[in-house]
Order: sequence, then C-alpha cells, then structure tokens
Amino acid sequence: MDDRTARTQTAHPDPADPILYLRGLADLVGAQRLEAILDRTGRRQRRRRRLLASHVAWLVIAMSLFAADSVPMAWRRLHPMAAAEPSEAAFTKARRRLGVAPLRELFRAAAAPLAAPGAPGAFYRAWRLMGIDGTTLDMPDTPANERVFGRPGNQRAPGAFPQVRLLALCELGSHAVCDFAIRPYRSSEQGMVPRLLRSLGPGTLLLWDRGFFGFELIRAALARGGHLLARVKAGGLALERRRTLPDGSYLAALYPSARARRAGRNGRAVRVIEYTHDDPHRPGAGERHRLITDILNPEDLPAQAAPLVYHERWEEELAFDEIKTHLAVREVPIRSKTPAGVVQEIYGLALAHYVMRRVMHDAAVVACQDPDRISFTDSLRILQCQLPESPGLETEVWYHRLLREVRRQVLRPRHDRWYPRVIKRKMSNWKKKRPEHLRPPQPTKPFRDAVVLLI
Repeated sequence: MDDRTARTQTAHPDPADPILYLRGLADLVGAQRLEAILDRTGRRQRRRRRLLASHVAWLVIAMSLFAADSVPMAWRRLHPMAAAEPSEAAFTKARRRLGVAPLRELFRAAAAPLAAPGAPGAFYRAWRLMGIDGTTLDMPDTPANERVFGRPGNQRAPGAFPQVRLLALCELGSHAVCDFAIRPYRSSEQGMVPRLLRSLGPGTLLLWDRGFFGFELIRAALARGGHLLARVKAGGLALERRRTLPDGSYLAALYPSARARRAGRNGRAVRVIEYTHDDPHRPGAGERHRLITDILNPEDLPAQAAPLVYHERWEEELAFDEIKTHLAVREVPIRSKTPAGVVQEIYGLALAHYVMRRVMHDAAVVACQDPDRISFTDSLRILQCQLPESPGLETEVWYHRLLREVRRQVLRPRHDRWYPRVIKRKMSNWKKKRPEHLRPPQPTKPFRDAVVLLI
C-alpha cells in the first residue's frame, strides 16, 4: 500500500497531524519514506515529544513554502487546531535533534527527473536536457556561519553576509533540481562537478558553461552514458581542425595536457561548432562563440540547431530565480544562524522547490503544456491558499482541484528581448557596516530612567 492509498483509507485522521495540511505534497515526497529514513538515520525520538522528528522535517520544508512567515507561524499553518505553538527555543532544539541527514536522504530519494519521454521542452530528440550551474545564497551574519562558509569581498570591504556556494544538476524542461552540492563560498565550482555526475544517467544531453571546461570533467561526464554540449572560450583553447563537416562544424581532439597534445596521445574526438549572430541590438553581435560536443554525426545534432539547444541552459537560471526570489523571499534567503541549520534549511528549500515543480509538472501533463510556461509565483500562491482545505477533502479530490487551478496559471508568450545586468541604485548614504558595528554597546537602563529634562 503506498502513502496516498494509506491516507485515503484512514477513517479518523488526527486533526493535529501536519500531514493533513501537507498531504498532497507528502504524497510527492513520501511520508512513509521519511519514516523509514528517520529509522535508518537513528533520528526517531526515543521518548514522546510534542515536536516529533517527522513533524519537524515537514516544518523545515514549510519554512520555505511560507518563507515570509516566522518559524512559529509556519508551524501554526501546519497545526491550525493546536492550542499554542512551542517556544522558539523548542524549535531550535528540535531542529538540532533532527540534524541534516534525514532531510538530505529524503531529498536524494525524492528528487529525480520529472519529464516523461517526449514531454514538451524537456528533450532534444531522444536526449533529456540537463544542466549544471552554480549560485550562492546569503545567510545570517554570525561568527559560526562566517567561519565555516566564508564571505565574499573585494579590495574595498568584505561582503555584507556570509555565503554558501551551491552547484545544481537541473532538468531544464521542468526546472526540477535533481541533485546539488553545498560548499563554502571559497570553493571552486569545477571541483564540485564530480559530486553531481553520480546523478547523471544515460540518455541525457548535459549542457554547461565555459567555466566548467576540463578534460577530466568531460571524460567523467561522458562515462555516465550521456552526451555533452558545452561552451568553451573561443580563443583560450587550441583545437586543431581535422576535418570540416558538411554543416560547417569540424572535428578536433581534446587532450589531457599540452604534452599529450604534442605527442598525439590519449586524445578524445569532439565536434566543434563556431557561430556568431548579426543582430546589432543583441549583446555579443559579431563575437565568435564556440561549442563542443561528443555527438560527432551532424545528422544527430545539426550545427544550426546546436546554439538553440545550448540556450536551453538558461532555464536553470530561472530555476535559481524561483528558489532565491520566490521561495526564499526574505532579504537574507537562509534564516539559520548555525552551519548545521544552514545545510538543513537548504535541503528543506530544495525539497520545497522540487515538490512545487512536481505539482506544476503534473498540472502541465494534464493540460499537455510545457511546464515552464506555467507561472511559478501564481502556483505557489494557489498552493499556500489551498493547503488549509486539504483535511476536508479526500487526497485525490484535493490534489486534482489543485492541479486544475495550477494549470490555469499560464504565462504570456515570452518577449524576444534582453536587458543589461545593471542596478538602478548603486550607492547608499548609510555608512558601511563594519565588524565593530556587530556588537555595539547596549543601554544600561530603561529609557524612562534615562530621560533628563532641560530647564
């Protein structure tokens, strides 16, 4: 019996159970899967507590679904019939008891590519389009967070907040993040790539930017049974033209080192596509761009189609925007003040995004739409509004109503336009926050006792 059937057949559900208010999403993640993970990781509580381990795990996910709310308010959304929520200290201790492992294992078990073969926008011919790209997240400015994760900075001043670096493997058609790596800000994204390749299966076409180029990375990616379409610096790599193909691309070879190239040993055959564009109102007009791929037959990937396929990589940027702008709506996306809490919260954030994308994917399948043409923001608002209705309906009925409303949130066609990466307000009249401002001297007495009348 699966999770959905078990809950549908429950005659008298406990009104205090948060699964009642997350059961549509719990079906997508797997409530029974979570219980098994808690047993396997040894995080199930030994004595009866008000904050059960499973309830705290759902709370961490809800903290991202309702990111504008405080933690106690997010708890109340999952327990609307409770008399009062626990104290903030109780939430902190409960999250510390839960730890990172259950959320990490839950994400790894749940996250997977969503699109079925032939789904709109998710494939090029028979290959599933996947992308690898990176981003950073701000976190509270605490000594522990800065010590573990570090912070950006330049010659003028350190950055405002500590940051964590993320590298994600994303299904481009559905925006589903299937795996990701977490490292301190100072880490190299290239060094994080091998950690993600374990989740790359056969039948995929992996797209990545020029910052990830490297012979060993390419070899490791192709060893997973997929194909690669990558951008490389037009003038930074010596590629000898061996044979020009009918579509204008040409065959060349990559070598692990300059010495191997001179000796002609251990080379890997690749196909090179060089192109530009002639629209003077687009950035990069007239500049040479270079793509490489291990797909050597032009009939499988024509040179004219390769730049269009490669531009699908930008869908991962939109997935990051959904996570950082629409889910993590706070000024500082991560609210945890300890490194372990930061990592735990990131997994909760990733799970919240995945289940949102699963809902949008299911809605798109019913309507035969491309999932990335459904509004993420509107879908999130609909889910937030309809979660309180779930206890009064059968799971299947509630979920079908949710999908029916989500599939109506179709975006208008994208405009063929671009904007420069600039901001309108660069400088501020306020002084820069320095280390001496972190713990300023505090008042010594109440304000009413400090008032002195001037006569």
